[in-house]
Formats: sequence, C-alpha cells, structure tokens
Amino acid sequence: MSEAKFFSIRELFARSHRDLLRLLVRRVGPSDAPDLLQETFLRVMHREAETIVDPSAYLRRTAVNLAMDFSRRRRLETKLFVPEDSAPETPAPEISVEQSLEAGHRAELLAQAIATLPPKCREVFVMRMHEELPQDEIARRLGISRNMVDRHLRIAIRRCRQAVS
Repeated sequence: MSEAKFFSIRELFARSHRDLLRLLVRRVGPSDAPDLLQETFLRVMHREAETIVDPSAYLRRTAVNLAMDFSRRRRLETKLFVPEDSAPETPAPEISVEQSLEAGHRAELLAQAIATLPPKCREVFVMRMHEELPQDEIARRLGISRNMVDRHLRIAIRRCRQAVS
C-alpha cells in the first residue's frame, strides 16, 4: 500500500470512525460494532483508491452492508441452531386420542387449502415450506421477482391459516 493511500485512509478513519461506530452500534449492538468497524476499514484499505469516487459515502455504504450481512447471518444462526440448554431432554408427553384426531383433521384441512391455491402460489409455498428453499432461490428458479415470491407466500400462508382456524 502506498504511503499516500495509508495517510488518506488514516485521515478518513479519524474523521468518520465515531459516526460509523454509532451507526453500527444502532444496527448490531455495542459488542459487535467495533469488529464490523474494523472490517469496514479493512475492506476500504484493500480497495484501489482510484475506483472510489466518494470515500466517505463508500465507507458508510460498506459499514451498512456489513451490518445487514451480520444481522442476516445472526437471524439464520438463531433459526438453525438450538442452544444446548434449551434442547429437549425428555420425550414429548403422550397426546390423547382426541388431540391426535384433531391434528389429523387440521392436517387434512391444510392439505385441501394447499391444493386449492393458485398453481404458482402453491409452487412457491411448497418450495419454501417443504423444500426449505430461500426466497431468492425460488425467485431465480421460477423467473419471478423476490417481491412476487413474498406476495405468493403471504397469500398462501393467509389462506392456510384461515383453513385451519
């Protein structure tokens, strides 16, 4: 790295690190914000200076993108991983015959509701709920927008809830 680039990044850091740290604290919390701030500056340092038109805006955009990625990853981790202390250690209690019949009836109603969904809506719902594909992948496979995938899911979920309530 050239000495001039090092000093310009150092000046940029001196001018904006407090504002960026506040921004990151609001988005990810005080414990993770310093690490993301450091990552932000590392990414800027590894970037060629000629390609950055507005370094302050680029720095802020980089910080925001890192915060969004971090939050998305954190949500996914909490969804996928069950902490050991909250994992069930005992088998589920036995359910009564009535509860079993009610569950079977609700499953039938749900299957009927899914069968009556419009074809594209049903396809999106099945890909998301049964195949567990992310919305972006569903959009790519079906050649539709992410917003359209979200709309189909909202319709399907609303109709399924109405059917089983």
